[in-house]
Amino acid sequence: MERFSRTSLLIGKDGLEKLNRAHVALFGVGGVGGFVAEALVRSGVGNITLFDSDTVSLSNINRQIIADTTTVNQYKTEVMARRLKDINPNVNVYINNVFYLPENAQNYPLKHFDYVVDAIDTVSGKIALICQAKGENVKVISCMGMGGKVDITAIKTADIYKTKECALARVMRRELKKRGIENLKVVYSTETPLDVTKNLQDAGEEVEKRASGRVAPPSMIFVPAAAGLMIAKEVVFDLINEK
Repeated sequence: MERFSRTSLLIGKDGLEKLNRAHVALFGVGGVGGFVAEALVRSGVGNITLFDSDTVSLSNINRQIIADTTTVNQYKTEVMARRLKDINPNVNVYINNVFYLPENAQNYPLKHFDYVVDAIDTVSGKIALICQAKGENVKVISCMGMGGKVDITAIKTADIYKTKECALARVMRRELKKRGIENLKVVYSTETPLDVTKNLQDAGEEVEKRASGRVAPPSMIFVPAAAGLMIAKEVVFDLINEK
């Protein structure tokens, strides 16, 4: 297929066929997850299921690949599905407009997926998804904290127990160890988050807050996009090299 002719030169026809047969579950279609989905389908992954309950907002436009003035207020999964179909009309895209939580995890079995990508931004959701994937013997990769960071060269791939400098990874290590999870591939950043105290003060009441009431983490496109591409690369080559 001409669409993937240059990809085939790098990974061969067998590699491309493996990707075309593969089915990846992506939890979270935001700043990181949107770039994961984009890169997976552009690489030739033939089946992808998207999980996210959120809609596009104006504040997403600065960093999310699906966010523009025409997609505001639309479900991220639906916007992403259309985009992926434009990239490859033959890709199978399945969507679930749900907010994945420990309470509803049993509704979404993972055993029929070849790979699970965790781009969720709640700790409870991440832990539940990782434990479920491990329990069902499905490959999983998780994204750690990227908020407040700008240095794409500080983004690394490692086992969760070998990470450093990442506050979210520190919490995840502790919680996963309690649950007997012995290993987990993650993408994380060694960069210390920037001090944005003055900027928060200047923003005053205009600062964006989440439903929980907490201030949304500061972010620009560079680090979430780079993290998403890094995750997609890991998934693609794990699938290709799987025996």
